[in-house]
Amino acid sequence: MQDEAERQARFRDGDEANTERRASILGVPYIDMRGIDETIPLIKDMMPLADMYKYRMIPLQRGDYTHANVYAITLSTPESHLKKLNQQYSDKSESVTYRMISDSAYRTIMRRFDPPKNMVYHNVAIVNEGGSATFNKVSSDLDKVRADDILNYLILQADRLGASDIHLEHIGERVRVRFRVDGTLHPIAMLSADKYRILLSSIASAANLSVAANEAQSGHIVRRMGDLYKSFQLVEDDASEEFKKKAQDAEYKNRQLNMRIETVPTMHGQDAVIRLFNFEQDMLSLDVLGLDDAEMAQFKEIISHPHGMVMVVGPTGSGKSTTLFSIMNALNDTTRKLISLEDPVEFDIPGVTQIPVDTTHGQSFADNVRTILRLDPDVVMVGEIRDVDTAKTAIQAAITGHLLLATFHAQDAAAAFSRLIDMIGINPVFTSAIRLVIGQRLVRKLDPNASEEYEPDEETKNWIRSVVGGLPESAGVPDLNHIRLRRPAPTKDNPFGYKGRTVIMEQLIVDNDIAKFISGDIKDISAPAINKIAADKGMVSMLQKGVIKALRGETTLEEINRVL
Repeated sequence: MQDEAERQARFRDGDEANTERRASILGVPYIDMRGIDETIPLIKDMMPLADMYKYRMIPLQRGDYTHANVYAITLSTPESHLKKLNQQYSDKSESVTYRMISDSAYRTIMRRFDPPKNMVYHNVAIVNEGGSATFNKVSSDLDKVRADDILNYLILQADRLGASDIHLEHIGERVRVRFRVDGTLHPIAMLSADKYRILLSSIASAANLSVAANEAQSGHIVRRMGDLYKSFQLVEDDASEEFKKKAQDAEYKNRQLNMRIETVPTMHGQDAVIRLFNFEQDMLSLDVLGLDDAEMAQFKEIISHPHGMVMVVGPTGSGKSTTLFSIMNALNDTTRKLISLEDPVEFDIPGVTQIPVDTTHGQSFADNVRTILRLDPDVVMVGEIRDVDTAKTAIQAAITGHLLLATFHAQDAAAAFSRLIDMIGINPVFTSAIRLVIGQRLVRKLDPNASEEYEPDEETKNWIRSVVGGLPESAGVPDLNHIRLRRPAPTKDNPFGYKGRTVIMEQLIVDNDIAKFISGDIKDISAPAINKIAADKGMVSMLQKGVIKALRGETTLEEINRVL
């Protein structure tokens, strides 16, 4: 308890010092509220509670003919609202003045204006593809509590369920809350528009975003898991017992959960997505990539080289970052210097110099790559190649004695290779730069205890044979003369039949034949042309990998078709 109190005191000291420094720059008088924020008189009926949340400000003194109206503001208070208030008081021939307080002081005083209710929260229970068994209960809970508590509760429940995203979406006059679990979205609650406005203000304040922006925004939030658990009394059921045990685990309580916030204006208001980077250290292993022995040997041979470029491609949520971190983890030893550029830093890897790149405020991956090359790294990871400048800078690094790892948005490995050539141009100098392009997706795994075997019809059997029939024995294709598949057989414990996800991955090895596309020796640089040569050289495609996993009973053909 003493350590926790000391940690909170250090945080408050830092918050006050930062606020005082910023207030001086802005020319606003600063007040240190420590020692008085729990006792200062509350000026009620001077400002609506919703506006106090929305504009992050608090009335401190009601004015009269001799005194000004005084408001405490924070670093998140919009200047546009202060101008509006100035005009309103000027119209009434009254004066108004402002004092700057810290976010810590603001939260303490707001807890007195809007005390936490003695709530008993329900754990979210997802029971089918259509949503949650607790939808109405959770919606009712969230409609009664403070906005900061809603945000923490949603983060906590999403982490508990292993969700990768929290989606907040306007549906007419209300806002739907959905969790993405194992790649599938599930509705879990509905919020009133008024409650969501306050929640959005809380999110925006934590992520340093604007609630009035007319364009898409990106921000970051970090939460310590122990701080999230402290606020909630949960309904007594099996899940909450597991919850409580987790909350007592010191390592878990000290874990920092990194989140990326994306907001976008819609016709009804700003929608938001909170992406949770909640994977564990033991996930960062090459063994989770699902490669056969021959592929793993090729993979390890390529990443063992001191130079060259390895790209991982796929859409958002396809596990690209986990694959890159697994490679970094495998290369992480005392003989190498490893540096990563990330937007944002998703996972702390001891031994790796991780540098956040805030692309929403003018920073670029290309400029940072040029900077870090002066630090003489052995391995460089670039969070994402998004533009021509970054692509060319990365290629230059890859041919000058660095192993460069990067992600790229593309449909598959061949499409990424084709698009990258479009970006950097035909250049024989670059033929030795790109060594490997990985295309990947995540598919849901069948739960062995909630699935059943069946024999597919002849049309399906023939399609399977056409997809994987010509593959070599090393690909691990099961007997195609006696094809059996598995499908979900939901149980009370698992209403989906799926549990967890697995990666399907294709490896485009850039050998001498594939390199001819970069040198210009082959004129047709389309994805189909690249795919054909890669297949002739032995590449097993993502579709083929997925069908093989379905034949092994790990997933279903329906899931493979859904993802690919």
